[in-house]
Amino acid sequence: MQTTLFKITTLNSFSVALKIGIGLVTSKILAVFVGPSGMALVGNLRNFLTSLENIATFGFQNGIVKYVAENERNKTELQKIIATVFISLLCIAFILSGFLFFFATFWNDKILEDTNTDYSIVFRVMALALPWYAVSVFLLAILNGLSKFKKVIWANILGNCFGLLISLFLIVQFKTLGALLAIVITPALLFFVTFYFLNKEINFLGAVRLHLFDFKIIKNLSSYSLMALISSVVGPMVFLAIRNNIIDNLGIDQAGFWETMTRISSYYLLFVSTILTVYFLPKLSIAKNNQETKAVFFKFYKTILPVFVLGLIVVYFLRFRIIQILFTKEFLPVSDLFFWQLLGDFFKVCALILGYQFFAKKLTAAFIIFELFSLATMYISSLILLNYYGIEGVVMAHAFYNLAYLVVLSIYFRKSLF
Repeated sequence: MQTTLFKITTLNSFSVALKIGIGLVTSKILAVFVGPSGMALVGNLRNFLTSLENIATFGFQNGIVKYVAENERNKTELQKIIATVFISLLCIAFILSGFLFFFATFWNDKILEDTNTDYSIVFRVMALALPWYAVSVFLLAILNGLSKFKKVIWANILGNCFGLLISLFLIVQFKTLGALLAIVITPALLFFVTFYFLNKEINFLGAVRLHLFDFKIIKNLSSYSLMALISSVVGPMVFLAIRNNIIDNLGIDQAGFWETMTRISSYYLLFVSTILTVYFLPKLSIAKNNQETKAVFFKFYKTILPVFVLGLIVVYFLRFRIIQILFTKEFLPVSDLFFWQLLGDFFKVCALILGYQFFAKKLTAAFIIFELFSLATMYISSLILLNYYGIEGVVMAHAFYNLAYLVVLSIYFRKSLF
């Protein structure tokens, strides 16, 4: 058992490292071929697609994993779950695809805000790709529920590798248009990988029958989707609004610099979020009282946080080299954004472990209130500080809202902290 767990953990670490490596390579290609303005458009489309994907999947992933795991040996109930969720996801995906396809010009004007070029084709391609991606997320959740962890990890590894090859080809051939098309096409490729792995475990197509649809399953899953939808739909839309505000007030290149800083941040934060999900979330879930919860909190603060802080210090002093290696000299103005971004990320990581308590104890109402407070603080503070300090004000707002979030969470979970 321990050997199997070690192998899975090692494979997962390799998958995370590979994902970051692919992200770094893609960032370099984007920097060379599309520049800061293209980077800003890529960020806008990525935020929009993230929100759209989560709407299309209802945020059901965690609930699907739970119900599939519970009914793995109950073939009839498992078929009901598969048929019900598949039909539901397909219906909502087709509806969303219709809005994307027939109103492509509208979405181009609202999301990309590039008056010089018409990228409506990107949204039409997105309309065709969305159902495939929605179903692939569902298939991955089934594999996870069946405890086929190795296949889940390998599906992600292969999907990322295929995505890199397609992205490189499209970006080199079509520059900014290719970068935008890569964002909407590559997630859909995951369907073919996940379907291959899942079909080896169960007869998926044989389980999809209209008469097996059960509305009770949707009702049970809905409680799991609320928290996921708030953070994964509203969050990206707030980032999209902030970036559009930067474009309107400071220009598209400045928005590209902010997107670049956000990308760099996301790479090292991925390691922390993975450790939290794999190790600390299960520990918080089984903690029976405040003392046990406090022990988990402080284990994180004593082991992971010091290493993270050391990493931030190294990143700050190597910021010029990092920009030149990952991007180009055209992106050197990003170096002015590092201090406030890194400070904000420090506060964010301090707060992350506290925020995971919402998921561990299913504190849905509290999570929604605090998440909306956090997003509202981020948006309002970025608007205010941008007027006084320009693009640097946006990363100052990042530090401010994460500090505010840490303070309010510390007060709310004070019995588990102090």
